[in-house]
Amino acid sequence: MSTAVAIGIGLTVVGFAGRYIARHGKTIAENLTKTTGVLAEGLSSKYYKGGFGLSSKYYKGGFDPKMNRREAALILGISPTANKTRVREAYKRLIIQNHPDRGGSPYVAAKINEAKDFFESGAK
Repeated sequence: MSTAVAIGIGLTVVGFAGRYIARHGKTIAENLTKTTGVLAEGLSSKYYKGGFGLSSKYYKGGFDPKMNRREAALILGISPTANKTRVREAYKRLIIQNHPDRGGSPYVAAKINEAKDFFESGAK
C-alpha cells in the first residue's frame, strides 16, 4: 500500500515538473543564457527556435512598417524567388483559410493581399 502511494506521489511530482518546464522552458533558457552565457553557443544554432527543443513553425516577430520581399515571402510561405504560379497558389490557399467572410482576420487578409500585390508588382 505505501509503495503505491509513493509511486503516485512520484508520478505527480514528475507531471508537475514537466508541465512547468513546458510552460516556462523558454524563459528559463533565456535567463540562464543571460546570467551564465553557457547556453548561448548551443541554443543559437540555426535549428533552435525556442524552448527546450520545442520548435515552432511560426515566425516570431511583427510586421515591418513597409512591405519588403522577405516579409512578403514569409507571409505567403514561399521562397523570395518564387515564380508567379507559386505566388498565386500560395495566395489562394491562404486567402481561403483567412478570408474575413469565413471568420478570418481582416488585418491578416489585408497583409496576404499586400504580399501578393508586392510580388505581382515586381518590386524589389
